[in-house]
Amino acid sequence: MNHPYPRRVRLAAAGIVLTLAAGGCGTASAGTDADATGDIAIDQQIHEMLPQTVRDRGGIRLATDPSYAPMESYAADGRTIIGFDADLAAGLGAVAGIRVELVPADFGSALTETAKGTYDGVLSSMTDTTAREKKADFIDYFSAGTAIVVQRGNPRGISDLKDLCGQVVAVERTTVQADLLRRAQPGCGDRPIIIRAFKTNADALLQLRTGRAVAIPNDYPPASHLATDAKTRTYYQLASTVQYEPGLLGLAVAKDNPELRDALHAALDVLIRSGRYTELLQRWGLTTGALPVALINAGG
Repeated sequence: MNHPYPRRVRLAAAGIVLTLAAGGCGTASAGTDADATGDIAIDQQIHEMLPQTVRDRGGIRLATDPSYAPMESYAADGRTIIGFDADLAAGLGAVAGIRVELVPADFGSALTETAKGTYDGVLSSMTDTTAREKKADFIDYFSAGTAIVVQRGNPRGISDLKDLCGQVVAVERTTVQADLLRRAQPGCGDRPIIIRAFKTNADALLQLRTGRAVAIPNDYPPASHLATDAKTRTYYQLASTVQYEPGLLGLAVAKDNPELRDALHAALDVLIRSGRYTELLQRWGLTTGALPVALINAGG
């Protein structure tokens, strides 16, 4: 997150659903609480903004790595994707009158696969950066920085990035957190951070929980969730309340798909103006990251 800030719904009765496409295993209904926010009316003008290919197909497929609660994670059944991003996707689909699927995917290759047409976009707490804007357009919907997560009790006494020098730190690969650690290396002199990168955030967290790493950097909302949720707080805590390099999280779509970008941007604007966006943020305890307006490519 290397750029400062500039910077379920009850679905309408037309059969709009948010589904989880488990690779090779069919689909399963997502865990959207229908009573959480009430009905959302279809905006026909926004529906008509969607690319004809999307309307003909009847759905939008968004890649996600469901290992990042409360933004996106698996429910207890191990199949259903829940979280703010899942609810946001459902809301966007309800406004646009289109079925939305969150498809479990490799975070590191999600933008490349979107450019190839495997997915219509990426909704996975992805930070909008200059480098990523070369590969995709971003509809920015949230603001957050990076926090350092350590073992409960903080046995190594870590309170700042400099305390990671000479230590093993786990991180999800291709994330801005991995970039943050690399940028911190010059300040470590002859005691560089030993960075171990993993395919998913869950894999990296396992390293911390089992003592094979002393810390893991996460976006602040998931980091705070780990430190406070009843299921994880006995294992993790925040090293401090500092948020490093605050930036914008965005829904990414292919550069050659401006119709979809503009339709989803318009749908997000409706959710924000209607107050539904705020309700979803409140539902997941994320109001500090709210944006006042929907933005496009504002993080680069």
